[in-house]
Amino acid sequence: MKIFTIFGDPVSHSRSPLMHNTVFKTLGINACYTRTHLDDGALLKETFFAKKLNGANVTVPHKEAAFQACDEVRGVAKEIGAVNTLIEENGRLIGYNTDADGFYSAIQSFGSLSNALILGAGGTARALAIVLRHHNITPTILNRSKNRLSYFQDNGFESYTWETFMPNTYDMIINTTSAGLSDNHLPIDETLLTTLLSRAKCAVDVIYGKETPFLSVVKKASLPYKDGSNMLLEQGVLANILFLNNQFSAQEIEPIMHRSFLL
Repeated sequence: MKIFTIFGDPVSHSRSPLMHNTVFKTLGINACYTRTHLDDGALLKETFFAKKLNGANVTVPHKEAAFQACDEVRGVAKEIGAVNTLIEENGRLIGYNTDADGFYSAIQSFGSLSNALILGAGGTARALAIVLRHHNITPTILNRSKNRLSYFQDNGFESYTWETFMPNTYDMIINTTSAGLSDNHLPIDETLLTTLLSRAKCAVDVIYGKETPFLSVVKKASLPYKDGSNMLLEQGVLANILFLNNQFSAQEIEPIMHRSFLL
């Protein structure tokens, strides 16, 4: 039996086991997907091999640690500097990033966008900034502190702390922080958020499975929005293709995985 897991802190809320196990069961794959709570990202590689895993997903806050843990990083993950999908290959840990393309697929229904404001500066923010720029949508990064902004500054992204930020007009406002995941906090000051949303076309919260305080404010602004479930589905399909060594196509996997959201 092949064994897969998702590493994160927190991780108990994750829908990934249901998503991937639904695919395995439907396609008759002898595999199982579990959750692994991990406090220290530095222990990721050690834990991966101790559990004799064939692959894994990585969620907050360990995506950058996963990048460092890999023996080889492939695809857009090399540019992002963050990994959310791991594959064991001949005793080596291979890293990929499916967040980027998963997010871009999820926002297609919003139509044409020229720019976006990303709240937060972690691994997910890196993936979104890179994929948006690849598709000619200019991202700006806003983070509470200078911590983690150096990556964005070094790669030519406009980035600000709360103290240096001056409100502008952005087509899309994206929350990539953990604010609202296990608390009732907003990612930024409510007055500032309301001002930004009044000028925006749409909004996204990468958190899924609940109405976060961020989405509550978005709803008050009567903006089109998405939570993280669309991105979760799209990145999950891409990860599952990697888990199953490209035996099945996205067209075969997506409708099966989509059904797991109805369970």
